[in-house]
Amino acid sequence: MRKLGMLLLYTVVALLLPTVAFAAEGTGGSSLGPGLGAGLAIGLGALGCGIGQGLTAGNTTAGIARNPGAAGAMFVNYILGMVLIESISIYALVIAIMLQGKI
Repeated sequence: MRKLGMLLLYTVVALLLPTVAFAAEGTGGSSLGPGLGAGLAIGLGALGCGIGQGLTAGNTTAGIARNPGAAGAMFVNYILGMVLIESISIYALVIAIMLQGKI
């Protein structure tokens, strides 16, 4: 069941990513395109970052539970991973703001 869910998630993401690019171009005088692109950019960016942060926190917690002596080294890697994941979210926000400026 887990493989089916992951396949469905990857399929939905693969179908929505080109939509962001098409929406960013806009259609003639309509302002629907950039608005749709901005919404999809921030939505997909937040979805991916939320999944990544959940997996990172869960795996770090499990690793510390198995080996409490390595908690210091794992914590540094955990914080670095969270910072990199958040930078992707901020990048998605910047893209959304830039697309909103096209309206």
